[in-house]
Amino acid sequence: MFLSTCIVLLTCGFAQAEKKSKYICDEERPETMCNAANTCGSASSACRIDITRSSSSANVKPSIPDAKNNQFFCIKAGTTVVWLSSKKNNGFSVSFGTDSPFDPDDPIMGGGEKKVTTKANVPGCYKYDVGAFTSGTIYGMSGGRKPELVILP
Repeated sequence: MFLSTCIVLLTCGFAQAEKKSKYICDEERPETMCNAANTCGSASSACRIDITRSSSSANVKPSIPDAKNNQFFCIKAGTTVVWLSSKKNNGFSVSFGTDSPFDPDDPIMGGGEKKVTTKANVPGCYKYDVGAFTSGTIYGMSGGRKPELVILP
């Protein structure tokens, strides 16, 4: 009985240890997940990132063909990034905390009437916070799902 209990506990322990994180940035080399289908912008064209609000969350969508809301995406260092909202009365806030890979190194705040232009500078994998709100509503800001992006060298 004691031996079978030990085997069950060890098996459960190994199963938990092998469980993968749901975040790409927690992987050993997240930059290997980047390819032409998920890389936004280039040295000659800006990456446009559309932030909108749904009923329960903020949605981030890069200007990549067939992009989906809140998908992981990549940007090459040196690329100009335009943060915007395609919804007229939406506002948004994007924060990378103390290690923003963008210049200027400030929280990014804009909306349907205010695009914000930054430049991708610091290579690495980043989780960030995003919020969106609709002007004149009583419900306030909707949070995102902690989206991720990789800045490639």
